[in-house]
Amino acid sequence: MSHIIRANNLVKSFTKGLRALDDISMVVNKQEVLVVMGPSGSGKSTLIRTFNGLETFDSGKLEVVGVPLYSNHDERNIRAIRRKVGMVFQQFNLFPHLSILENIILAPMKVQKLTRIEAEEHAMHLLSQMGITKQARKYPSQLSGGEQQRVAIARALALKPELLLFDEPTSALDPERVNEVLDAMRTLAQKGMTMVVVTHEVGFAREVADRVLFMDSGKLIEMTTPDIFFSNAKHERSRKFLNQIEK
Repeated sequence: MSHIIRANNLVKSFTKGLRALDDISMVVNKQEVLVVMGPSGSGKSTLIRTFNGLETFDSGKLEVVGVPLYSNHDERNIRAIRRKVGMVFQQFNLFPHLSILENIILAPMKVQKLTRIEAEEHAMHLLSQMGITKQARKYPSQLSGGEQQRVAIARALALKPELLLFDEPTSALDPERVNEVLDAMRTLAQKGMTMVVVTHEVGFAREVADRVLFMDSGKLIEMTTPDIFFSNAKHERSRKFLNQIEK
């Protein structure tokens, strides 16, 4: 199976010499769902943000959707990657002054030069997939958090990406809204979307992930299948983390 992300010896240091990424090497294959877990400050968000050029790194090599990224942060390559990689953030990041439909059609019209009719047709298809067609003419402030996050997923899908990145997509939601977003993500996984998901949602990871990557203090501690990670984690640090989140 061909890879969609390949990282070799990635290092990223912040102030005082602390390493947010400490010699990370890993591969994500096409149509794989990789869940990234770890305690706060372990480097999870930094790692996923390097995959679309939102975060720089100091040394090492990174290839995403066939495009190389180096520590010099080549803007042309970053733009090429972002055309093929969608990202869903913790805080939705929708434009408040645009309707739901306008939020989704903006990038396809600007980047892919679709006509408004083409972009709207595709946007309505995506909203239908997310179960929120009736919200198309509303504004973000009129939607619940769960609905806004599903709009954010639809917007990320609008450019027909090869890879979707999720940075704790349910952590800002009320508990009763979490499942509607996870259900939308499950459907994408079933359709073969390649996904890297930073989350603490153990049930989702057990059910949907092909592999779980566990990080601590910038290091990749282990990367294995969910059944092994959740029932027989190799490292003591992993077991301690699981004991804490499953209490």
